[in-house]
Amino acid sequence: MKQKKYIMLFLLLFGLFTSTAFAQKFTISGYVQDAESGEKLLYANIFEPALQLGTISNNYGFFSLTLPASGKDTLLIIVSYIGYKRWQKKLMLDKDTWLIVKLNPTIVAGEAVEVVAEKYDSIEKRSQMSRINIPIRQIEMVPALLGEADVLKAIQLLPGVQSGSEGNSGLYVRGGGPDQNLILLDGAPVYNANHLFGFFSIFNADAIKNVNLTKGGFSARFGGRLSSVLEINMKEGNNQKVSGQATLGLVASRFTLEGPLKKDRSSFIISGRRTYIDILAKPFMEKGNEGGYYFYDLNAKLNHSFSKNDRLFLSIYTGDDKFYAKEQEEDIYDFSSNFDFALGWGNITSTLRWNHLFTQKLFSNMILTYSNFNFYTDIKSRWKEYGTVMESYQAKYNSGIKDISAGIDFDYLPGPNHFIKFGGNVIQHNFNPGATQYKMSGENTAPIDTLLAPVAKHIAIEVNGYIEDDFKLTSSLKLNPGVHASLFYVNKKLYSSVEPRISLRYLFGNWAIKSSYVNMTQYIHLLTNSGIGLPTDLWLPATDRVKPQRAQQLGIGMARSLRNGQIELSVEGYYKIMDNLIEYKEGSDFLGLDTDWQNKIEIGEGSSYGVEIFLQKKSGRTTGWLGYTLSWTDRKFEGLNFGRRFPFRYDRRHDIALVLTHSFSKGIEFSCNWVYGTGNAISLGIVRYQGMDGIINQSNQYDYFQEITYYNQRNGFRMAAYHRLDIGVRFIGGKNRNRIFSIGVYNAYSRKNPFFYYFDETENKRVLKQVSLFPIIPSISYCWNF
Repeated sequence: MKQKKYIMLFLLLFGLFTSTAFAQKFTISGYVQDAESGEKLLYANIFEPALQLGTISNNYGFFSLTLPASGKDTLLIIVSYIGYKRWQKKLMLDKDTWLIVKLNPTIVAGEAVEVVAEKYDSIEKRSQMSRINIPIRQIEMVPALLGEADVLKAIQLLPGVQSGSEGNSGLYVRGGGPDQNLILLDGAPVYNANHLFGFFSIFNADAIKNVNLTKGGFSARFGGRLSSVLEINMKEGNNQKVSGQATLGLVASRFTLEGPLKKDRSSFIISGRRTYIDILAKPFMEKGNEGGYYFYDLNAKLNHSFSKNDRLFLSIYTGDDKFYAKEQEEDIYDFSSNFDFALGWGNITSTLRWNHLFTQKLFSNMILTYSNFNFYTDIKSRWKEYGTVMESYQAKYNSGIKDISAGIDFDYLPGPNHFIKFGGNVIQHNFNPGATQYKMSGENTAPIDTLLAPVAKHIAIEVNGYIEDDFKLTSSLKLNPGVHASLFYVNKKLYSSVEPRISLRYLFGNWAIKSSYVNMTQYIHLLTNSGIGLPTDLWLPATDRVKPQRAQQLGIGMARSLRNGQIELSVEGYYKIMDNLIEYKEGSDFLGLDTDWQNKIEIGEGSSYGVEIFLQKKSGRTTGWLGYTLSWTDRKFEGLNFGRRFPFRYDRRHDIALVLTHSFSKGIEFSCNWVYGTGNAISLGIVRYQGMDGIINQSNQYDYFQEITYYNQRNGFRMAAYHRLDIGVRFIGGKNRNRIFSIGVYNAYSRKNPFFYYFDETENKRVLKQVSLFPIIPSISYCWNF
């Protein structure tokens, strides 16, 4: 009898298990896109309210949601996205279903915005932490220097991110350097994102669709950098109709044209920007002299949908900075001289991408990328007398880095509680750290033609692989474990790394408690003798003497949505340690071309920890954010500062940014931002004394004395605090509200923020003086959409 009872109990349990585990299920999949332009929408929410199950669209607008068969009942599928009207549809789920969800925009300049609470992917529902998405429209409205909308300037206003110095577009994230940020433009790495020595970035906001910054809790698919990942996706182009935009500003103009090649199937976009400072200055040049500076950007993208399973994309970016000067002089005695100087740097990136849908649950992205950054200078001079070349001189310098990569990524969604990602790539790095060529000839000069290369060119191979799963363990607990593995081969030296990652989220009432741990490895170094990311900086690989940089970061925080999802609040604490950082030795720089760079550097460590508070409102008439950072960042090198720890140059105790935009009903939009930051840490000498220079003459005596400055602490002096207010107003008009007239003011109360300090001798007194860069600067622009 007992055996029969056990058999009956087993059959009952088996029946219950099979009825739930093996209940018939079907998959709803497809794309979410803008109804007017056909642009795919990233991270849209797809939700079934009765079952309380949902998912989000991936980086390419694709989604997949597997649900139990509905039987005789219907399911309600709701799709929402900030700035768009909610889409919903009732389905009788008795088979796999394919959907193209077209959302209609609700954001129209000067009009109210319908607010829809995010049902599935609210901040407290996500396991991911330390990741911020900024709507491109907010970036366009943020007041900027000379009226140029700038992605990196907007990123600098986020907690945990610093600009470095006045006007600079560099990024210093959670105590890291500019080389520790992985900047991806449509998946291709960008090695120098600056124009005009950092005062503008290379990203034209008119060509950009989406911007995401990750500061910690990195997905396993990311590798090769220690501090942040900045993903910038270009627009795909309007596949419904031809449209465009033209903007005229004080220092630059922009033009964008997009449209269908075949309606609903393929489209293109091309967007260009150029400054014209050189053209405006040309009439004021003296006869025989030329000179100027300009930069330009060109973005282009093509895409074609062969079927619902296959889409092909090709995107290209090219941009250059060019400075040039030319002087000619002649006199009546047949004397002439010529001087030519040219300096330039630029990027070329290109991405070929193929999206393929193997099944309704398995999505793949195959990608080929090319990235090339190059910097050069060219100086020529010639002196002639009576037709004879008395002296001719030329010096050239070139450096750069070039990457070619191939990879594949898979998104597998077996059910609403699992989102599995896996894949890998292979990268060939080509390092050209620097080569200088000298040529000299003349009537009384022995010919010289020599090439000095302080660092040999290197080719390195990097291989990466990863797997991760974002899954819900219980209704309250969600995990995202993963691992990233890599190999790096250069000059017969092989490095390897296995980097575990994990993020978790636990729901506690209306709050989500989040935590993350990441281990990161970076195989390339940026050797810099300045803090502003000048293009003379050298990109170098790890060697047998200089090991890869490594970092570990631990984060913990809380997050929740407020006011029916309109507002997101997060509080995060982090602690990060970094090893194998490099820094120039005292008195060294990139000159001294006959010396191995490895002999000029110190290798050390660093740490950074702090707390970040972020309050963001993405929808409604009034949008913006408030960010606050309290942080400590230091460095330690045995050969610097007597081996003691010292503050990192961009260690900033307090950092505050307030960004607000408001749309009035009559086509007027107001925006402002106010920033405050503790002053940067710099080194200043505290004592001067006369010392002997160490050169002994024939009488065994020192020739002369020289002045020596004593520094008791590296970066032991704080510059004055930095703060600034920027204001902008946009007037929207025209028959179809297609004309925008913008005015703005940078540094509205003309704060004299320090750019650098120097000592001045006045009446036998040594006085510390401050140099400020930008006073109050107005801007004006006109934009026409057609």
